Amino acid sequence: LAQIGLLYHLDDVVLVHGAQIELTKGYDEFRQTLREIGRQVVERCRGLIPAETSSIRSMVDVQNLATFVLDCATSVKADLVVMGTRNLSRLAEAFSGNDSARVATHSPVPTLVVKGDARPITSALLAVQNVEDAIRLQKWMNAHPFKSPVRLTILTVISLPHMVSEHAVVEGDVVSRQSRQRAEQVVNDAAQIVAGPHSTVSTTVLVGDPVRTICEVGKNHDLIVVSSD
Repeated sequence: LAQIGLLYHLDDVVLVHGAQIELTKGYDEFRQTLREIGRQVVERCRGLIPAETSSIRSMVDVQNLATFVLDCATSVKADLVVMGTRNLSRLAEAFSGNDSARVATHSPVPTLVVKGDARPITSALLAVQNVEDAIRLQKWMNAHPFKSPVRLTILTVISLPHMVSEHAVVEGDVVSRQSRQRAEQVVNDAAQIVAGPHSTVSTTVLVGDPVRTICEVGKNHDLIVVSSD
């Protein structure tokens, strides 16, 4: 909540709280207790929402959190879903699940996953594969401008062939000049598309594993933005 308040001017906020538990007959009283705890949590969270927000609503239930969030996003016609993450290890995720990852994967609308403490967003990494990605990002930023000016970095990652070891070859032997030229054209076109009066734009093309590379470059930015079909 603190992070979204730093990013955008908010008009309508819907606070969603869900608690998943296997309930059987005779647990109705326990279910009601969980609902009441959820309502108390939501009330405490209201204080984190910017005072200028015109509407604050809440939805509380006892059911699978990811499913509940997705259903709520559809029913209220949300523009954006925001979730925190507990930074679980992969082993912990395997046993307890990862609601934020499930929501980000299946959400019908853009999703912001907040990791760590809230921070002002002064730089954002925009990872694109093609111009269509840039067009989607530009439409989003025009409709939902950032609260403050942001430095944008447009990144395209050229994947190495699976059969070649990244450490055993020289980049020039793996990536053809044509592939690099295409990638350069993508980031340059994307930079022109997303450029605006309240942002500065730079571009970069790198070679490697896309996920690993985006995460590594993202360490030097406050926000990572990726497009999804």
